Amino acid sequence: MAASIAQLWWVFVGVSAVVYLVVIAFLLLALVRRRRAVAATERGSADGRSLLMVSSAVGLTVVILITLAVSDFIFGRVLANTPADPLRVQIIGHQWWWEVDYEDAVPSKRLHTANELHIPVGRPVEVKLKAQDVIHSFWIPNLQGKRDMMPGHITHTVLKADRPGVYGGQCAEFCGYQHAKMKIVVHAETPERYAAWRAAQLEPARMPATAQQQRGQQVFLSTTCIMCHSIQGTPAGGTVAPDLTHVASRDYIAAGALRNTPTNMASWILNPQSIKPGTQMPATALSGDDLGALTTYLESLK
Repeated sequence: MAASIAQLWWVFVGVSAVVYLVVIAFLLLALVRRRRAVAATERGSADGRSLLMVSSAVGLTVVILITLAVSDFIFGRVLANTPADPLRVQIIGHQWWWEVDYEDAVPSKRLHTANELHIPVGRPVEVKLKAQDVIHSFWIPNLQGKRDMMPGHITHTVLKADRPGVYGGQCAEFCGYQHAKMKIVVHAETPERYAAWRAAQLEPARMPATAQQQRGQQVFLSTTCIMCHSIQGTPAGGTVAPDLTHVASRDYIAAGALRNTPTNMASWILNPQSIKPGTQMPATALSGDDLGALTTYLESLK
């Protein structure tokens, strides 16, 4: 899809460049041309030639504009076509993070995650887009064009990766103070690797394996964390913040604001406002031991 958009864009640029050069050439010609005294009849002939040139230029302009408009319409219809057998995903924009739901006819196979989208190479992905609060815009430049997300209105787009890779995405509509820190990462993987990733993500959270992790789980379940976040296999079932069942498997936290490291996780928990001012996540006051245990527990959720 991105390749089709790029092809159309280059056509527009090429035509516009030619028109621009022709206009500049005639402008320079008019500036440097000396006035010549001519007879009335000759002047009349010149006026006739000028009228013919202007009329031809107007006609050519109309043809060019109609051709570009038709090309844009055709490409738009191609991009809007619903592909056969797509992977269906719903993405909800929040201030300032992305909620990602993988749809499936079997409820137990539905997958809920955040801020990362994993897709199989070669298979089209139909993305249903919604906004929870304000207008957002979903944009993965190397895979597809922008698509606005408006509260109360569902829009759609289609992604398809031709080769494995990691593709960065961004909210492309100013949606508040931390709009610039509302990123999404798309992992395009071979069908086999995607199937393995999905199977792992459908599993409940790992049980704490050490005393430190057990203490961290208790800290999580006894503080404000449980009010907003969910972890499958535990009593935590919050729905207003990202699902943390497999948070340690993600490259970033805070919608791309920080790399997913223990130090960054601890900083984010203690004082998220210092990293992402305006975020709806409150600060969590913890002792050093409790913070270390909580971080250890969260880093085990792979």
